Amino acid sequence: MRLLVLGGTEFVGRAVTEDALARGWEVTVFHRGRHEPPKGAAALHGDRTAEGGLAALATGEWDIVVDTWRAAPSAVRDSARLLAGRAGHYAYVSSRSVYAYPTPAGSGEDGPLVEGSPDDGAVDYPRAKRGGELAAEQAFGDRALLARAGLVIGPGENVGRLPWWLDRIARGGPVLAPGPRDLAIQYIDARDLAAWTLDASARGLGGAYNLVSRPGHTTMAGLLEACIRATGSDADLRWSDPQRIVDAGIEPWTDLPVWLPPGELYDSLHQGDVSRAMAAGLRIRPVEETVADTWAWLRELRSRDLAEGAPIREDLAPCGLDPAVEARFLQG
Repeated sequence: MRLLVLGGTEFVGRAVTEDALARGWEVTVFHRGRHEPPKGAAALHGDRTAEGGLAALATGEWDIVVDTWRAAPSAVRDSARLLAGRAGHYAYVSSRSVYAYPTPAGSGEDGPLVEGSPDDGAVDYPRAKRGGELAAEQAFGDRALLARAGLVIGPGENVGRLPWWLDRIARGGPVLAPGPRDLAIQYIDARDLAAWTLDASARGLGGAYNLVSRPGHTTMAGLLEACIRATGSDADLRWSDPQRIVDAGIEPWTDLPVWLPPGELYDSLHQGDVSRAMAAGLRIRPVEETVADTWAWLRELRSRDLAEGAPIREDLAPCGLDPAVEARFLQG
């Protein structure tokens, strides 16, 4: 297979590139040159946001294109139009954020969607992803695969959610654990997202698929206890009532990554229907494996004298709870 990855040097894009190389595919990565692609991939350079930035893609043919773009949909539009006659399949890594809020628990791919346009410039994330979907479909029709990923974690994560929990638990001591402990969470390891996307593209699948674990695949307790085992920490999880946490001004998702208290937002992000993707071969590895491998990746980074934490994407601020706020809460 000849694969073109638009991106391909960080997190999900890198996972796609590494998986394809492991399959023996011929892989080309188109990127801005800020990070080295995995060894074995050919590199083309360009900036999709600049005039003439797609010049390096003016020639060449590929069986599959995987596009991880998250900003202005017009960039997806221009890339997809340019490649439509020279690529067999176009997989756009989208997001479950394209569903109109609130999304009822158990909703599938036929749920109401946010507005979007392939011609949009800078718009909010849900509209950007929806516009990107429309751009891919406009150019490739039923040859467009829309991979609507949920919460993505795993080695290489440049958002900082799981890395923050690993670092916090590795420090040990009393840890604010947001309850209830049996609260089910949904996520997908970037490597499982990559594997399914390549498999589905090679089979010629088109249309939208929710890509995240089944509801109940693991829980907050399952995630945090896996962090304790991976780090060998003496952390003492102090499970706390969701309302008390919110009343203290502690923000779900940002101060306490991954966690959302029961309610509409929780239903939208942690209670989606993934039966269509599961029927099409989606497999999610155990949370213990994702956590342990992410910790190993972090430790390898630090062995090269990099700073505490993980690399954070340039458009994001670090997440996680201030230690002083946590200490005050636990003493209250």
